[in-house]
Amino acid sequence: MHNHRIKTYYLVLVPLFTALTIIGTFIKIPTPIVPITLQTLFVILSGALLGSKMGALSQVLYVTLGLIGLPVFSQGGGFSYIFNPTFGYLLGFIAGSFVIGYIIEHSKNKNMFTFLIANLSGLFVIYLIGVTYMYLILNYVSLTAITINQAIVVGFLTPLPKDLVVAIFVTIIATKIIRQATSYRLM
Repeated sequence: MHNHRIKTYYLVLVPLFTALTIIGTFIKIPTPIVPITLQTLFVILSGALLGSKMGALSQVLYVTLGLIGLPVFSQGGGFSYIFNPTFGYLLGFIAGSFVIGYIIEHSKNKNMFTFLIANLSGLFVIYLIGVTYMYLILNYVSLTAITINQAIVVGFLTPLPKDLVVAIFVTIIATKIIRQATSYRLM
């Protein structure tokens, strides 16, 4: 019975977080090259609540939907999106969600500090992949010369303050949700 409940839990929540990430895509503040969106809120939350594998799966579904042509990315969709400078962030969403879930799953103390460290680590992974990909695409595919310092400013420092607030917010929310879900034996 308990195993059936867990399967249903993931069957509902994995696509839900895919949908939430899509919604977060369209809540944005336009900035040069990398728009500031609410995607990271749902990416971080997916790793924190669904764990490494299922959190990453929710993001794999998101990226797959965009690559097959659904306009779920901030600037459209389709396979050619791999040449968009921001595509690296989407790949980072998969890895970042996995890292967040992995750290929480393998931590003895599942407290706010653990969640904060996991969330910040996931953000670091997202930015590492995103900024690196953006730099490479702009310099070697788009042939738009950009220095690594410019890439860091545009792709990391500009959205970082918002994402730090998001990481703290998710830390507070996720620990409360986990506590409640555990007390009701939902997790």
